[in-house]
Amino acid sequence: MSAALVSPVNLESRLAVAPLYDTLRLALEAFGPRVRVACSFGVEDMVIVHEAARAGRDAGVAPSVFMLDTGRLHQETFDLLDRVRSRYDLAVDVYAPDATLVQDLVRRGGPNAFYGSIEERKACCAVRKIEPLGRALAGAMAWVTGLRREQSPTRAGIERVERDERGLLKLSPLADWTEDDVWRFARDHGVPTHALHARGFASIGCVPCTRAIKPGEPVRAGRWWWEDAEHKECGLHPRRR
Repeated sequence: MSAALVSPVNLESRLAVAPLYDTLRLALEAFGPRVRVACSFGVEDMVIVHEAARAGRDAGVAPSVFMLDTGRLHQETFDLLDRVRSRYDLAVDVYAPDATLVQDLVRRGGPNAFYGSIEERKACCAVRKIEPLGRALAGAMAWVTGLRREQSPTRAGIERVERDERGLLKLSPLADWTEDDVWRFARDHGVPTHALHARGFASIGCVPCTRAIKPGEPVRAGRWWWEDAEHKECGLHPRRR
């Protein structure tokens, strides 16, 4: 199937209702390497990578998977990156922040200024995550995320198919999945998962900004735990207005 043979409206309507595998295969057949799969190596992203690899083999199109290396990730994240490359025979593209921007950020406020205020934390995310994301999506027509509505109040309104602020087609095929759905799929299909999940980390991020959650806490309670729930986003996923 070629994007030229499917009207954008028809394609988007099909993507909005298709199961996970079908969503990924449709996107790969329509956009080829111009659909990018974001991976931070949490269980949701691993489920998507697992199915993207399968869909890519069946469609004859290698999925274009990328990660953002902020410079402050857990070693366990890199360990899983190696497993993904070996298990799925994928070349995962790694995007690091601009060294000059990091240098200026640290010079202004030190390496841990993000604890001081929401503004400082967002400034850190802008340098270490948002700027590299722009490079990761350069030339893309669509991208795939592991966002779920159940994860947090800031994600309760996400749709399976949206347009992001760049105008790119943004696919979140797990939007209506529950945490139990995700883990059941991972177990049933032997999906490799991040070692920190077994230590109580429900969401995977940077070392200084991520902790294990306590029983009964929301999934993203361990991200920027010093902030209120309505602020717990880094800016990678703004809603288009």
